[in-house]
Amino acid sequence: GEKKTPEVIARIEELMKYETAGDPITGLKWTRKTTEKIAEELESIGITVSPNTAGKLLKKLGFSLKVNHKKIAHGGKSRSRKDQQQRDEQFRYISELRENYAQKGHPSISVDTKKKELIGNFKNPGVEYRREPRLVNDHDFASYSTGKGVPYGIYDTQRNKGMVFVGTTFDTADFAVECIEKWWCKEGQKHYPQSKSILILADGGGSNGSRCRRWKLGIQEKLCDRYGLDVTVAHYPPGTSKWNPIEHRLFGEISKNWSGTP
Repeated sequence: GEKKTPEVIARIEELMKYETAGDPITGLKWTRKTTEKIAEELESIGITVSPNTAGKLLKKLGFSLKVNHKKIAHGGKSRSRKDQQQRDEQFRYISELRENYAQKGHPSISVDTKKKELIGNFKNPGVEYRREPRLVNDHDFASYSTGKGVPYGIYDTQRNKGMVFVGTTFDTADFAVECIEKWWCKEGQKHYPQSKSILILADGGGSNGSRCRRWKLGIQEKLCDRYGLDVTVAHYPPGTSKWNPIEHRLFGEISKNWSGTP
């Protein structure tokens, strides 16, 4: 009944904890779980709801139905069943890692670089309430800017807190490592004084990608060797960056804050 709704929503949020992806611009969220699967899992813990009701509750939590989107560039090559199974195993492994670190009270951080922004009086998508519109440059030429901002975000999944560092040159492995080290010095040591282990969740590409040896070396030298930390890095499969928690937990909020502001 209606009295159970808050309890059901809380249970659904728990089920979706490690199964949620999101758009960093719009804040929309989606999941790999079907409403039938959610209803089935709720049934196993003594809560009976129909798949239709589960869908309505998902909408309350900000989830929406999504159609297929042609965004995967792989030259027409279809994924084999083995590839799909390996991706699923990778997701399950990351979920288990996150749960393990959460139970032990160790920090788990999600990292990524947000879209680079020209610094200056440029138009930003979105609207805001004003008596008169802001006047901005008529063209977004790089020559009109005073530089280019490279926002590197770090989202603490245990504390639901985030931090963003903005560089003004390039998105490099050295910059990514420096940001994580600064986070540890400013936030990590303060909130996890007894912890000597960190889990880092990252995309498979970019400055902190799975093939970036310089980033791995930097993590070893500037975190492991310098502070005596054990660092575990979990990379999301190719084409699944939206499942990285920082995308919808931090970057989505930044986009809302910047909306309509030059």
